[in-house]
Amino acid sequence: MDQSKAKPIKALTQHLKDLTLTGPEETQIQAIQLDSRKVLPGSLFVALRGTQTDGHQYIDKASSLGASAILCEALPDVLRPEITYLQVPNTAEALGHLSAAFYGHPSKHLKLVGVTGTNGKTSVATFLFQLFRALGYRCGLLSTVQNQIEDQVIPATHTTPDAVALNGLLAQMLQKGCSHVFMEVSSHAVAQHRITGLEFSGGIFTNITHDHLDFHKTFDNYIQAKKGFFDALPKTAFALVNIDDRRGAVMVQNTKAHTSTYSLQTLADFKGKIISDTLTGMHMEINDQEVWFRVIGRFNAYNLLSVYGTALLLGEKPETVLTELSNLLSPPGRFEQHISPTNVVGIIDYAHTPDALENVLETIAQLRHGNEKVITVVGCGGNRDQEKRPKMAAIACKYSNQVILTDDNPRFEDPMTILDQMRKGVPPLDYKKTLVIPDRREAIQKAYSEAQPDDIILIAGKGHENYQDIAGTKHHFDDKEELLKAFGQPQ
Repeated sequence: MDQSKAKPIKALTQHLKDLTLTGPEETQIQAIQLDSRKVLPGSLFVALRGTQTDGHQYIDKASSLGASAILCEALPDVLRPEITYLQVPNTAEALGHLSAAFYGHPSKHLKLVGVTGTNGKTSVATFLFQLFRALGYRCGLLSTVQNQIEDQVIPATHTTPDAVALNGLLAQMLQKGCSHVFMEVSSHAVAQHRITGLEFSGGIFTNITHDHLDFHKTFDNYIQAKKGFFDALPKTAFALVNIDDRRGAVMVQNTKAHTSTYSLQTLADFKGKIISDTLTGMHMEINDQEVWFRVIGRFNAYNLLSVYGTALLLGEKPETVLTELSNLLSPPGRFEQHISPTNVVGIIDYAHTPDALENVLETIAQLRHGNEKVITVVGCGGNRDQEKRPKMAAIACKYSNQVILTDDNPRFEDPMTILDQMRKGVPPLDYKKTLVIPDRREAIQKAYSEAQPDDIILIAGKGHENYQDIAGTKHHFDDKEELLKAFGQPQ
């Protein structure tokens, strides 16, 4: 965190609603900390109420370590005269505004575009980053796979960083000459106010299906979180929505932004049509112009349409955009293909929701040109939405000749409990073609041993991730590495 310049607390709190300030008013802030253990003299400690713990429990610790100010919803019983206390109704919301002010409101000086939806966020944000760099702009990327400032890669730990880290990254991007930043906006980020205080130039809606109900509890809450992003867009921004998703229109019901649409099925501002789709590329028509793309699949046709529309809404020329788009490659772990010495096709994809898995398997079904078998290796994460587990297994069985159910980040759950819940979705007629192999490495090896030349193996769920999260410890595990090992190929 940039601690080079102290900021007067009055300057940081101008946009805070219903603020009660107690203590010195001339306090200078050198850093904002969410972790009491990292507090130093000059720090503002923020007491957040999280799902696992309540930061108010750590106010005393932060105070003893020299915190100059405390942002809280409830004041501690004992107030220290040297500390400035900022009491607000919602510390998470206030933190967004404080963080933006602390870093000089970097989003106001950038073309910041947010991408939200259940599936496609990473691909769309990454395609935009690649496209605008190819168009000659200096760009930043904030995604599930990685954060990037031009060629500098910064590992990502969340789809959307916390408000302090996020504004810090945006400030770095601005400092390094970036004009455009493309970021994934998760439903968690909206609900937890991580993007509060940012000024977006545009927002994109990809689609919405059941996901993250472990956090949002109901599907309606999940929809409302996504919609909240568009509700907050300013009049100066654009909102680009997939009108083929029946909730596309819902997303922009209350937005102040200028609304545009994209579609493969109906009239829209940005209209696409797939002419042909093969393992080597996709031929499309976009707004009456034919283009050949290196990425494949109907889901990528939607992604490309949203990227094309965004580029035009940001003032780029159609012909130039389509030329550069035709050279783009998919992000790591998104329909990533590898071919074995025996001509077995391995596909690694992040698909970890029923809808995403069905999209990928439907694409594979459309790309088959003979009697190739489809072997699917899939699992479900622990401590996450349990409703999707049987659905994932049922979808895998529907489109595959053989299915191997396996572990995928069991976290603090018993792996066999997860697999048993998945097994409930296997139709009785498909019992014989379904195996349960908890060890993911063994599952991938088994899939390859069962494959004949030209068969297709889909390894779904982890994509770019290079770990297995087991009982709170992340163990190194990479689907790509394991697939190539099974192929007998050097990595």
